[in-house]
Amino acid sequence: MFAAAAPPPLTFNEALRLAVARSRQLPAQDQAAIAAQQMAVAAGQRPDPVLKAGIDNLPLGGRDRFNLNNDAMTMRRIGIAQELTSADKLHWRAVRQQREAGRAQAQQQAALAAIERDTAIAWLSVYYNREMVTVLATQLALAGQEIDAAEAAYRGGPGSQTALLAARAALFALEDRASQARRDLDVAVNALARWTGGPGELDGSGLPDLDNIGLDPAILETSITRRPQLAVLALQEEAAQADVRLAQANRHADWSVEVAFQQRGSAYANMLSVGLSLPLQWDRPQRQDRELAAKLALAEQAKDAREEALRDDAVATRALLIAWQSGRERGARYARQLLPVLEQRSAAALAAYRGGKATLADVLAARRGALDARLAWLQVQMDTAQRWAQLRFLFPDTPHDLEQQP
Repeated sequence: MFAAAAPPPLTFNEALRLAVARSRQLPAQDQAAIAAQQMAVAAGQRPDPVLKAGIDNLPLGGRDRFNLNNDAMTMRRIGIAQELTSADKLHWRAVRQQREAGRAQAQQQAALAAIERDTAIAWLSVYYNREMVTVLATQLALAGQEIDAAEAAYRGGPGSQTALLAARAALFALEDRASQARRDLDVAVNALARWTGGPGELDGSGLPDLDNIGLDPAILETSITRRPQLAVLALQEEAAQADVRLAQANRHADWSVEVAFQQRGSAYANMLSVGLSLPLQWDRPQRQDRELAAKLALAEQAKDAREEALRDDAVATRALLIAWQSGRERGARYARQLLPVLEQRSAAALAAYRGGKATLADVLAARRGALDARLAWLQVQMDTAQRWAQLRFLFPDTPHDLEQQP
């Protein structure tokens, strides 16, 4: 038996592709849009005609009781009735469903952007948490070497028990931090597996371009008006406006027409009847006008909700942009200034210790400072990368078109 080949490490772009391919939310939104499109066609049609049949003026007493042929007024009737719904009502009913179809498509795009964003955040979290685990593993190896050196010095005479205990305490602290880092990595891998279905092994050879968010900060507020989430609210407002127009059309009643053929006994002539009917809107102020007022209020509510969401979104996006730019500056400062200085300090402390001019505590303190700074730098990078993902996927990056109807 041959063991199954392990899946290749997961690149950033492949993770996005897998997450989109595995999603069931996107096909669900496809079906919602198709359903609304079908309803739009149906809503634009007149009601079905009504077939009517019956017996008129059947005698209930006398010698012609229940006889269909002897009385001149007795007739067998068959006819058809049709409501003549106004073209305006049919139009706005169809428009209302078309807006629902558009809203489903916008929700699909919003879901696509959210899937890509959350997958990107999960992939980046795995990447940087793995880097932290690697850094701590390296430090643990060095801490083990320091304990060996401290034990040898203590057995040989010049070392002190205090230095040995300090080295052991530093090792225990590092082991605890490494355990926390492995926990964070496992959590991140689990989050990524939710989207990709894989074990979370990454190909970290190439990070995405974390310096490019795909937006011009100078026109950020203008750009975000095209976000799918805001498009959903815009289409909700348009649907509410269609409801208003339909309520206005409903203030005018629709005529119905009926044609019936009436058959009498053989001694009498058959007859044809034609009729018109019109609902009497005798209480329009309490019915049709109140329905219109309700739809107008809902349209205003939809408009206010969209404008409020636009303001909140602009503020939140601007805050993300500020945090992302600040994180880039901080990360660059760590890399150019702080980390090199602390590495030099650690190397100098180690050289001094080997030359008998510093204590092991000095080496441990210098190493701890360099480690803390490197882990802080990785945390800044991870936070900045996650904010990049939130900005980069304000809009969906992967084309996902609605399935074509047959």
